[in-house]
Amino acid sequence: MRIVAFILASLIMMTVDHRQGHLERVRSVLTVFVYPLQYVADLPVTVINWASESLTTRAGLVKENTRLREEQLILSSKVQKFEILEAENERLREMLKSSEKLGERVLIAELLAVDLQPFRHQIVINKGRRESVYEGQPIVDANGVMGQVVHVGPFSSTVLLLTDPMHAIPVQINRNGLRSVAVGTGQSHVLQLEHLPNNVDIKEGDLVVSSGLGSRFPPGYPVGIVYNISRVPGEPFAKVTILPSAQLEKSREVLLVWPKSISQLPSNFESPLDDPNLLDDLDVSAWQ
Repeated sequence: MRIVAFILASLIMMTVDHRQGHLERVRSVLTVFVYPLQYVADLPVTVINWASESLTTRAGLVKENTRLREEQLILSSKVQKFEILEAENERLREMLKSSEKLGERVLIAELLAVDLQPFRHQIVINKGRRESVYEGQPIVDANGVMGQVVHVGPFSSTVLLLTDPMHAIPVQINRNGLRSVAVGTGQSHVLQLEHLPNNVDIKEGDLVVSSGLGSRFPPGYPVGIVYNISRVPGEPFAKVTILPSAQLEKSREVLLVWPKSISQLPSNFESPLDDPNLLDDLDVSAWQ
């Protein structure tokens, strides 16, 4: 009878609580008394976790710190690599803009070595006879003319830079068309214009571009900016120095330039008919 009475009382209370919620306050009061029991039941697990964290050995901490430092080093190197790739992509985009300005057939090459002798300004690139590179071929970067090929090997070529004392390029002042020759001085950032009269119409800041005379360098491509003009009374010629437009000491990629017409190629050029992909833009009818 007691069991039946308790069951009936339980059913009545659950029904009333479910339908009308009259026992919510009673339940809230009961949770206050039940909470200490829950806390005591959970105490062993809490103590074990605290002990495991507090009693961690020094060797474990050193090992974890070493691992974190290694991960940080790896992530730092990846970030630096991404920065390098971003800069390289920017340079290549600038190079592609240069090729659009040129209009000639071009090929991107990378630097392999730099001549470290003070008065010899030469570089080695990773393109050679296999890519139909020829002696005298002009080399440019995203900003201006860099120099010309002086030696061609099967897989690499040597380039003589503008600033080498043995290099000269026909140029003209972009403002008035005045022609001259820019020669290297042996200094890494200075070129000199030859045989300009003292009364010549030239100003500091004038843009100097390639004239195209001699059919070696493409015409109208930047060579440098007039930096200093020295007119000595009694001397027949003015001393004019210019700063190269090309990044001669910074460029990692360069452009090899082929003329549009085969008639403009030098006599020592080896026929590239075996490589039709190289002559997409050349007038191959001249070879017939």
